[in-house]
Amino acid sequence: MLQTATPNLHHLASVRAPMVTIRCAKPRDLPELREMVVELAAHHGDAAPLTSEQLERDLFGRAPWITALVAEAGGQLIGYAILVPQYRAAEGARGMELHHLFVRPAHRGTGIGRHLVAKAREQARMAGCEYLAVSAATGNFQAHRFYESERFVPRPVTGMRYMQKLG
Repeated sequence: MLQTATPNLHHLASVRAPMVTIRCAKPRDLPELREMVVELAAHHGDAAPLTSEQLERDLFGRAPWITALVAEAGGQLIGYAILVPQYRAAEGARGMELHHLFVRPAHRGTGIGRHLVAKAREQARMAGCEYLAVSAATGNFQAHRFYESERFVPRPVTGMRYMQKLG
């Protein structure tokens, strides 16, 4: 004879996932935010010599350079997005680059990335932007599928990009 357990609804309510909040980063988020930046860099095989002081300067300094959105659940940061302004001079078009998008591995596939992208769109609109742009490595097909599912239109990159170290 097969017996089935009757679910204890009180128990199910107690193990429900914590509510997720997507918000702009605050100074108290700097240590966890830096930790996630390092984690994303490591995922791509890169080093991240970023210091907390640099992150604080760029987010909250006299002339903020970037905007960071964070996903928080149960008092812990579980993901983030970094936005950087762009400009297409020939069109007079303001835009925002979704420079980083990261969700901690345990929370991937739960919609956190989609919520961060939605909040990034909202932030870009509030800043008067006409577009939101994002890049993904050539072989990162999972990212390609994700961005296309979020209505980003793939555009080929042409030419070389040059950089010069200052100082």
